[in-house]
Amino acid sequence: MYDFNTRDIRNVCLMAHGNAGKTTMCEALLHKAGAIDRRGRITEGSTISDYDPEEIKRRISISTSVAPIEWKGVKINIVDTPGYSDFVGEMIEGLRVCGSAVVMISGKSGVSAGTEKAWKMAKEKDIPVIFYINKLDDPKADFSRVVGQLKDTFGKSVAPLLLPIMDGEEFTGFINIATMRAKIFTPDGKYTYGDIPADMQEIADEHRAQLLEAVAECNDEYLEKYFAGEEFTDDEINYAIKYGLKYGTMSVVLSGSVAKGIGVEFLLDAIVDYVPAPDEVFLHRATYKNTNSPFEIICDKDNELIVRIFKTVVDPYYGKLSYFKVMAGTIKADSTVYNADREKQEKIGKLYVPFGKKLIEVPEVRAGDIGAVTKLTVTETCDCLCTEANPVIMPKFRFPKPVLAMAIEPKAKGDEDKISTGLKKLMQEDPTFNMYRNHETHETIIEGMGEQHLDIIMSKLQNKFSATADLKEPKVAYREAIRKVVEAEGKHKKQSGGHGQYGHVKMQFGPGEVDGLTFEEKVFGGSVPKNYFPAVEKGIQESMVHGVLAGYPMVNLKATLLDGSYHAVDSSELAFKTAANLAYKAAMPNASPILLEPIGELKVTVPNDYTGDVIGDLNKRRGRILGMNPEGNETLVEAEVPVSEMYRYVVDLKAITNGRGEFTFDFVRYEQCPSDIQEKVVKEHAEK
Repeated sequence: MYDFNTRDIRNVCLMAHGNAGKTTMCEALLHKAGAIDRRGRITEGSTISDYDPEEIKRRISISTSVAPIEWKGVKINIVDTPGYSDFVGEMIEGLRVCGSAVVMISGKSGVSAGTEKAWKMAKEKDIPVIFYINKLDDPKADFSRVVGQLKDTFGKSVAPLLLPIMDGEEFTGFINIATMRAKIFTPDGKYTYGDIPADMQEIADEHRAQLLEAVAECNDEYLEKYFAGEEFTDDEINYAIKYGLKYGTMSVVLSGSVAKGIGVEFLLDAIVDYVPAPDEVFLHRATYKNTNSPFEIICDKDNELIVRIFKTVVDPYYGKLSYFKVMAGTIKADSTVYNADREKQEKIGKLYVPFGKKLIEVPEVRAGDIGAVTKLTVTETCDCLCTEANPVIMPKFRFPKPVLAMAIEPKAKGDEDKISTGLKKLMQEDPTFNMYRNHETHETIIEGMGEQHLDIIMSKLQNKFSATADLKEPKVAYREAIRKVVEAEGKHKKQSGGHGQYGHVKMQFGPGEVDGLTFEEKVFGGSVPKNYFPAVEKGIQESMVHGVLAGYPMVNLKATLLDGSYHAVDSSELAFKTAANLAYKAAMPNASPILLEPIGELKVTVPNDYTGDVIGDLNKRRGRILGMNPEGNETLVEAEVPVSEMYRYVVDLKAITNGRGEFTFDFVRYEQCPSDIQEKVVKEHAEK
């Protein structure tokens, strides 16, 4: 599974909304190509691509996996990606190394949010899309309705190549629009070729006309032939389909029943015939690090080595496992390469071709192919491996920011280190997962793409690293400030034999113009020596860590030292720090203290049909709408919303928009809380 020329390799990304039959399709492709003797079942946890314990337990795909097959002398790397948006990072990793996407659609539910997301991601990467309408053997399936949805959603470039032939609710065959021949299934499990049924001739002619129009747009020669009324040959049609897929002027639609193996062989043939090889896709851009000059990578096994790491897994048996694609050249086992991103050498030991969880050892991996290597010391996801003489870097993958944050607490004392170690290793695997310590609220925060994402992180933490923890809503990092100018006095006097302690200050406090402390002194006559001024300032700074309302940090404070007194023997820096703290505590309750809450900028993109519902929801969250910008079928809504109102927004937005809404949220400033919110926070603090 390694000695294939670049032209005889296809890298295909399987994508779909959840429960469209994507993993079952992977099994069907493997079985049809003879890579496995028996098709695995999701219910039994025996599929090749869903092998992680969490995938088996939950019966969904949560990580990208690779399974190669051989069909008609061509190696097809099937890259199976998750269908749920919580695992979009895995989808991005898989899609970035593929030259085409097969998007699965349920014949029952039709075009969904996952279908739209898969299309959008594929088009952003300029790769061809083949739609496969599955489950047409189901009585509730409706091929015509789904094709109509595809055309309405993605435009006239959608062109069916297979039409199902139904006898009542029974799937009896299909029509190949390219050849205008019918394939009829027989009771003994075989099939025959024949003429198109009379009752389907009209619809077949309509789709044939649409296909020929797309073929004619391939080039001027074909266009002239089309208008002259001449018939296209099969070779010309096949060439035009491949051309249309590559340049985005056509997205073909196949159909069938994966469960019954109907249409699977045609999909394999379509991948071989229509999908571009790695040296036929649009060129990848890179930069020579020494000269900072950009260039386009030529995917050829004889060129200088360029390898892209696209996925990292912490495997309990192999250790750190790095999946890669050879962009150019040939990588060999037991060799030394150079990591241009880290500017360090890496020793390559054994090389593997991944087949689900199984790794097949190979001596080398050539340009355009996908492989895996273990125990790289410095290399991470998105890094480039190349030659030290000519180091190359490539643009990093753009992963979305996490959108759900939770505070994590260990269930058992002493588990803190295990939890920290486990979370850091899981961060290596998943670029959309993040963990950090909030020093203001003294909580450890984990961030992910949704509830399901974080739930699986917690399961992995327990199963892989034997650490258990609870998740809770994170505390909001409020601030405190004052609105009035007040004066106060602080005197620290202590005599305990020998040298005592004496510090005395009179101070004025008021609102400041900067975020932190503005300190001034207006002392006359040396009542407080200058060498104690820094101690007074430091005493106020340390006091500002805790406000008087609910213990949150004080901001925007101006403190002016007006007067005071000292003792020639007993005064010290510590005494004046303490005196400043006493003055702060005396002044703050009388300075009209207020609570400030963090405000963030929200940018949410939703289909136009959901704009009203989204705005209504934002109004309930005390949001201020800043603008609405229609962009085609979608609207970008911009608003400012309190951070305290954004907990679980990702969950609610999915419910409001049927999974079609996307958003970013970034902190912008603090502003005064409404009185009812302030009273609630102060009361909760007092009850602790």
